Amino acid sequence: QVQLVESGGGLVQAGGSLRLSCRGSGSIFSINAMGWYRQAPGKQRELVATITSGDTTSYADSAKGRFTISRDRARNTVTLQMDSLKPEDTAVYYCNARISTTANPRVVYNYWGQGTQVTVSS
Repeated sequence: QVQLVESGGGLVQAGGSLRLSCRGSGSIFSINAMGWYRQAPGKQRELVATITSGDTTSYADSAKGRFTISRDRARNTVTLQMDSLKPEDTAVYYCNARISTTANPRVVYNYWGQGTQVTVSS
C-alpha cells in the first residue's frame, strides 16, 4: 500500500510565503513524475506545478515566478515553495505522484494525497 501525506498548509497574509511538503511511503518501487494540484471552492482541480523523474519542471501560468517545485528522491518527497501569495491562491492543495509498487514494478499508478488547505487573506 502506498500513501502520500501532505503538510505545510495554513493561513497567511497576501504577499507571504508557505512551503508545502508531500512524502510518499509504503511499498514504493519507484516514483516517476510528481506534482501539485489545487482546487478552490466551486472550481475544478487544476495543475499548479509538476516535476519529472529527470527534474524537469513545469508550472501553471498563475504559479510562474512565484512558486518553486522540487523533490528529494531519497526521501520520496516533493516540495512546493510558494512566495508572493495572493488571495486567489486560496484552495486545497493536493500532492500527486505516479508510482510503481514493489508488487508490480511494471505498472505505474496515479496516487493522490489527502489535501492541505491554503488560505491567503487580503
